[in-house]
Amino acid sequence: MPRFTALCRLAPLLLLLALACACGPDETVSQDRTKVPGVTDGEILLGSSLALAGHASYLGNQTLRGALCCINQVNESGGVYGRTIRIQAYDDAYDPSHCMANTQRLIVQDDVFALFCYVGTPTTVKILPFVSEARIPLLGMFTGANGLRQPFNRYVINVRASYYQETEAAVAHLVEDVGIRDIAVFYQYDAYGFDGLTGTELALKKYGLEPVARAFYTRGTTNVGDAFQRIHDSKAKAVVMIGTYEPCAKFIHLAAESDYFPIFYTVSFVGAEELARRLGPMDREMVIMSQVVPPPGVDPASRTLLGNAMEYVDLLAKYYPEDRPNFVGLEGYVNARVLVEGLRRAGRHLTREGFIDALETMRDFRLGPGVSVSFGPTDHQGMDRVYFTWLEKGHFTMLKDWRSVRRPNREPAPPAGPGDAPRAAGPGGTPGGERP
Repeated sequence: MPRFTALCRLAPLLLLLALACACGPDETVSQDRTKVPGVTDGEILLGSSLALAGHASYLGNQTLRGALCCINQVNESGGVYGRTIRIQAYDDAYDPSHCMANTQRLIVQDDVFALFCYVGTPTTVKILPFVSEARIPLLGMFTGANGLRQPFNRYVINVRASYYQETEAAVAHLVEDVGIRDIAVFYQYDAYGFDGLTGTELALKKYGLEPVARAFYTRGTTNVGDAFQRIHDSKAKAVVMIGTYEPCAKFIHLAAESDYFPIFYTVSFVGAEELARRLGPMDREMVIMSQVVPPPGVDPASRTLLGNAMEYVDLLAKYYPEDRPNFVGLEGYVNARVLVEGLRRAGRHLTREGFIDALETMRDFRLGPGVSVSFGPTDHQGMDRVYFTWLEKGHFTMLKDWRSVRRPNREPAPPAGPGDAPRAAGPGGTPGGERP
C-alpha cells in the first residue's frame, strides 16, 4: 500500500513528463498552440474508462451505449460542424489502478480532446490529478461523488445530482413521512461507500440522529454476511444501501431468508434494472431507489417528465435492439446531449478552454417539460433533481407519494393527522423539490 500511494502521488508528474516526451525534441506541450488534442477537420476524439467487464459491467456498458445512442444519431446527421464524434473506451473493471492507467493512455498516447462518461467514484476520483495537470475536460460521470464537486475544478463538469442530494432527500422522507428513525447504512468500503455514508450521516444529523448501525463489504466481493448480521442485530427499520447491484441483492435475499423486512433504500448508482433482475419476484420486501433521471419506459408520464426519455427509447431500439430502456442508459444519453450542445456552442474553432466556456453559457438548456440543465463559471453541476422509484412487480416505477410507503413488515402507514397533508415524492433534491 505505501508503494501504491507513492505512485499515485507521483502520477501527475509522470504524466507531465510523458506529455513533454510525446511532443518530440523541439517542442513542448505549452509551445504547441496550433494543434488541439483530439480534434481534426473530420473528427473529435473522446476518451472513456469504465467497467465493460466484471461485477459492475452492466453500469459501464449501459452508460456507454446510452451515450452512443445520441452520438450515433448526431454522426449520421453530419456531426458537429462536419466533425464526427468518436469515443475511445477502455475497460477498467471498476478498478482504480486500471482506470488511472487507461486515463494516462487516453491523454498521452491517444491524445483525446476530452474525457467522457467515466463510471464510478473510486475510479474517477483517482484521475482528478491527471485532469488538473493536463487541463483536459472531464464531463458526464456516472457518479454523484462529492469529491468531484468540492473543491470546485474548472475542468470537471458534472451533469447529475450528487449522492449528498440523493441521501438527504431520502432520509427526509423516511423520517418525516414514514416516521422511521432507526436507520442503518450498508456501504461499499471505498470512496463511493464513504461518500454515501457521509451524506447519510449529514442528513440524519439534521434530525438529531445517527445510524443505528454501520456495516460494510469489500468492493468486488459479495461477502455481505457479517454486514448483514450487524444490521440485523441493530433492528434497523430502514437500511440505506451504498453499493453495487450484486452485493445489495444478496443482502436483501439474506434479509428475506431471516424474516427481516426493513425498508431498503439505494442510491442511483446501484442500477435499478439489474438489481430488480437479481432480486426476482418480491413479496414482503420494500425496495426504494433514488434516480437522477425519470423512468425511461414507454409510460406517457415519462414524456411529460423528460421528452428525451422517449428519444432515448427509440434510438436504443435502433442501435441496440437487444437492450431494454433503463435509468443508467438514459443518464448516459443525457450526458451526450450536454456534450453535443457544448460542442455546438463552442463553435467551429474548437479548443478545450473554449468548450468549457461554452458549457458555462448553458442556462436552462431544455431536455423536456420542466427539466433543464444549467451551468455557470462557478457551478459545474447541471442538474439537481432527485426522483424516487420503488420496486413493484419486478420493475422500478415512480413513487408518487411517500405516505403510501408501508412500514417494515408491510404495515400501512398511519393516516395523516389534521394539517398533516401528504407530501408528494417531489422531483427536486429535497422533499419539497428545492435545491439543497
